[in-house]
Amino acid sequence: MDASQSPSVLRALPAEYRDRLMRAAQGVTFAPGARLFEEGGRADRFWIIRTGSIELDMHVPGRRAAVIENLGHNELIGWSWLFGPHVWHLGAGATTPVRAWEFDAEAVRSMCREDPALGNAVSQWVGEVLAHRLRAARTRLLDLYAPYGAGAGI
Repeated sequence: MDASQSPSVLRALPAEYRDRLMRAAQGVTFAPGARLFEEGGRADRFWIIRTGSIELDMHVPGRRAAVIENLGHNELIGWSWLFGPHVWHLGAGATTPVRAWEFDAEAVRSMCREDPALGNAVSQWVGEVLAHRLRAARTRLLDLYAPYGAGAGI
């Protein structure tokens, strides 16, 4: 996997679990400029992008929202649905027309509770995505707001 990309569901989950998860998916579309969610809102669903691109952004007091990462084909949108208190930590908006698979978070959490092996696989996948997003956020925020060279020794 390229270090610049978050783990794709197609590579992260064994075929059996991926197939079970995808049976719970519903196809949706978003127009350019559509907001999928806002930071602080209730995280009750998540998406896997089929086509198009999404920007993840973070509220920065006194400034415009900082774009943290651009997501595309086969990437997960949203991880806050898996971890309590199920509140979005970032915002997300479509930058192009987007087709995606949408999942009801409670239904997937229920599947994971009923099958601990599936739950472990999903948690591992989402955890890897989360780790990637945190690194991306840190790097992007240092690029935007830190004095020159501030991140060199960190």
